[in-house]
Amino acid sequence: MADAVMNEARDKMKKAQEALQRQLGQIRAGRANASLLDRITVDYYGVPTPVNQMASITIPEARVLMVTPFDKNMIGDVEKAIQASDIGLNPANDGNVIRLVIPQLTEERRKELAKEVKKEAEGAKIAVRNIRRDAMDDYKKQQKNGDLTEDDLRDVEKDIQTLTDENIKAIDEIISEKEKELLEV
Repeated sequence: MADAVMNEARDKMKKAQEALQRQLGQIRAGRANASLLDRITVDYYGVPTPVNQMASITIPEARVLMVTPFDKNMIGDVEKAIQASDIGLNPANDGNVIRLVIPQLTEERRKELAKEVKKEAEGAKIAVRNIRRDAMDDYKKQQKNGDLTEDDLRDVEKDIQTLTDENIKAIDEIISEKEKELLEV
């Protein structure tokens, strides 16, 4: 039973890290990244469809995204969806493909994004700590029910704290990498 709680906590902490990485992938860092378009949907014959499912997204240059819709009739709709989104990029449509040029970031904007990254990291750390708290509550219930001895409880507390520390450290590494990417000119 104790192993099940530990495994569940480990899985949830891993998912918190993955969620953080997905969030950070959507923060524009001055270079092309296909995940910028993940949240954009286009009305495709009455069905809201993500752009990445109805077009091929390539990166021909470091700061250029090229969107090639599978259905050429939808190029105008894709362009309108990108313009209406909150990514702040102006699409250039040549009739076959849409090009998105990602502008260089100003120093001030880089610092704002670094703050946003730290805020996302803090949210992920809080999630990891909440997972630790829930696991500890489960262990304490087991101890009250007589399934765990006090010594076992102390051992699993140390194990869960070690797991938490490892995940917090991994989150810090993810963040420092993203900050370095943001602040490099």
